[in-house]
Amino acid sequence: MTDQLDSASLVAIWSAMGVYTIAFILFTLDFAKRSASAQPAAIEGTRVVEAGGSTTTLERVDVSGKRLSFKFERAALALTIVGWVVHFAGVLLRGFAQGYVPWSNMFEFSLTASAIIVGVFLAVQFWQNLRFLGAYITGFALITLGVGTVNFYVDVKPLPPALQSAWLVIHVFVAVLGTAFFALGAGLSIMQLLQARRAAAKAAGMRFLQTLPGADVLENLAYRVIVVGFVLWTFTLIAGAIWAERAWGRYWGWDTKEVWTFIIWTIFAGYIHARATRGWRGSRSAWLAIIGFAAVLFNFTVVNLFFKGLHAYSGL
Repeated sequence: MTDQLDSASLVAIWSAMGVYTIAFILFTLDFAKRSASAQPAAIEGTRVVEAGGSTTTLERVDVSGKRLSFKFERAALALTIVGWVVHFAGVLLRGFAQGYVPWSNMFEFSLTASAIIVGVFLAVQFWQNLRFLGAYITGFALITLGVGTVNFYVDVKPLPPALQSAWLVIHVFVAVLGTAFFALGAGLSIMQLLQARRAAAKAAGMRFLQTLPGADVLENLAYRVIVVGFVLWTFTLIAGAIWAERAWGRYWGWDTKEVWTFIIWTIFAGYIHARATRGWRGSRSAWLAIIGFAAVLFNFTVVNLFFKGLHAYSGL
């Protein structure tokens, strides 16, 4: 029964990858369509409103009174939802096969983390239209699932004693949720850099950017989602210390994984502090957000694969 559930999980994951591939292509075609039909007129977006002093808040407004229609975007989003449902089913089947939450090794973490990142992207649409990040999110999910399935796959095996704790559910889930918001922040920061470069050069290239929010709006959106991610990552750091005391008898031991988790926290704490008190705006804050997310990816890949320590649960 375990092998059957695991096989069904793999079928669902490969099927989700197929759907994500089509969605990624449609999101890319949407950019091409936007480039061909881009007009100087503004679209629905978010306006930066000064609320006294240096405080900046965001207010949803419809600038033009009319939302431009992008058929490729709508189809791509619909396929992303379908792909996510199949993807989530694959994660559940792997969990049923294991008999516990499916994120105890790198393969399972790849499945679950990519599912949560796509899920957060879809959920955020109820707050703000970020569909223009669709190619970035589906592309990221495809790479994560592809690398995880081909290079990190391991058979179902018993859970190591140190992981037999409720903290496995809490600590890792919150860490992945924080990672999802950092991923969105990095995507928004990349778009911000592209918008700023286009505006500075006054270039006619990348005309699809004319249909997206401006650099200032993208920067503020990135800041807001990164703050959410930072709160979740702070909880991850604290929960990890509590779990470490229960499992190994100490809250902190300078293990490689612990150190990198703290480095990531420090990068994003610096991002928030510098932007709030030092007036960091524009490309400097964007690059810091991207570096922070790169550190998260480094922590998951390089640290897990090439560094030894108490957190060596890659399963490989």
